[in-house]
Amino acid sequence: MTVASIPHLNRILWSPDSRYIIAQTQIPGDRKTVSFLNSATPNATRAALSTRLYDQPGDKLDTSETHIYNLASSKVTKVAHEPIICGGHPWSSPPPMRTWNYRETPSVLIEFDVRGFQQKKVIEITLESAQVTEWIDEKSPTFIHLSNFFFRPTPDEKSLIFQSERTGWSHLYRYTAPGKSNPITSGNYVVRDVENLTNDEVIFSANHREPGDPYFIHYYRTQLNGTGLTHLTPSPGHHQAIFNPNFTYFIDKSSTVSKAPTYILRDRTGKAISPIESSDAKPLRDAGIAGPTEFVAKGRDGTTDIYGIIHFPTQMDPAKSYPIIEDIYAGPHDSHVPKAFTPIFGNQRLAELGFIVVQIDGMGTANRGKKFHDVAWKNVADAGIPDRIAWVKAAAEKFPQMDTARVGIYGTSAGGQNSTGALLFHPEFYKVAVSSCGCHDNRMDKFWWNEQWMGYPVGPHYNDQSNITNAAKLQGNLLLIVGEIDSNVPPESTFRLADALIKANKDFEFVYLPGYDHTGGGAFGERKRRDFFIRHLHGVTPPQWSN
Repeated sequence: MTVASIPHLNRILWSPDSRYIIAQTQIPGDRKTVSFLNSATPNATRAALSTRLYDQPGDKLDTSETHIYNLASSKVTKVAHEPIICGGHPWSSPPPMRTWNYRETPSVLIEFDVRGFQQKKVIEITLESAQVTEWIDEKSPTFIHLSNFFFRPTPDEKSLIFQSERTGWSHLYRYTAPGKSNPITSGNYVVRDVENLTNDEVIFSANHREPGDPYFIHYYRTQLNGTGLTHLTPSPGHHQAIFNPNFTYFIDKSSTVSKAPTYILRDRTGKAISPIESSDAKPLRDAGIAGPTEFVAKGRDGTTDIYGIIHFPTQMDPAKSYPIIEDIYAGPHDSHVPKAFTPIFGNQRLAELGFIVVQIDGMGTANRGKKFHDVAWKNVADAGIPDRIAWVKAAAEKFPQMDTARVGIYGTSAGGQNSTGALLFHPEFYKVAVSSCGCHDNRMDKFWWNEQWMGYPVGPHYNDQSNITNAAKLQGNLLLIVGEIDSNVPPESTFRLADALIKANKDFEFVYLPGYDHTGGGAFGERKRRDFFIRHLHGVTPPQWSN
């Protein structure tokens, strides 16, 4: 048997000593597809039908096997490890595999997720014997956060660095033997990214450790034995570090949404060497280009701080009241409210039409620790909306121009699910919604995103939280927007919601975008969204914009 003859060959590695070839094969599962009809195909008189593989929650997935080919003996050995699901990461299928020289004989490491994303493993396969050694078996009663995860051997290949939330906070651990680890970082903060790893130390970014806004990113250096933590960016604000190639110096850029950036050259200890540049937002403000206002209020529990921003109209009359529009995206994979300075925010354009526009990170989003994040577990429909409502009401007490009797909401993708859900599950507060390319039933979307938050196997809670299942509850005014060839969230998610609304005799508006992918509709969709809010929150007919 040759390597080329191994069925379903997907990926191969050459061992450093040139004695072995390691091959991963991909054993097909259901291999179900979704279909797209492009009715706006250029230079054609017929619509074009296409299909693509698309695993949804509950589908039988492809699995991966590992084979070792001994070049001297021409022997092929199938490694005796458990079946490994493919596609656990959208960017990696089958799972990551790398050669390793931890022992005297060469080996490979495979890091993979167990179906349901409550367990992650790292195994070592010794190439000479095909023996499997389990180095790491990480488990969570809820989910393991794939979007904020680091795993890598140290350069000398004597230990493994692994990111875990086992303490309730995301930290780095060093494994020097199977199952044996020491914490590199610890405390009530969230490690975000590893910038540089050596045999002795690591440079990383994190949030939630310093006073002030817990989402602000700072940079640190620490020893792999867990000692010598050094804060490299001591000034207030949200930081971005740009390091030189050998990580002896870096440019520290700091800002907030309301404070323009400053740039400082620092050395490897964080010591300021020289200021580089300071910018001032005053000319923008003088020109009438308003920035957002940061606001903090308590969430649903009355104790947890919830952070967001507010865009006021530049020419706001303090004696008048204005409708509120929330820009929502509650995807649990991250936090979403901007923290760094941007000259022009898109929501400011919407505010200039006479709205007060808000953006909020409620419970269930990431980067605030496991307890805050776990609100999303089997509960994506919650979307942190009870926190958002409490935040908006508190903001309206401070800014009485905010009219809580006229509240709209819009979102795209997961935000499309959230915005429609606001009308279905919280009609006492939200009155108008625009939902673009929404995931309206988590059973219809990509398996790796939805099983991570909603769990596996698929249970009745999927049905209970579906916008489609709950369509008959619709109150208020709803606009749906969808592209017919959406390659991210299948467009039938929106089509089936529309069908359910029609069958429930519910009034709504629908914008079908021929030839469009995963989008809010570009300039056309933006105009439709603005006009919808003007009609239903201002109660006036917008001007015609057709040429």
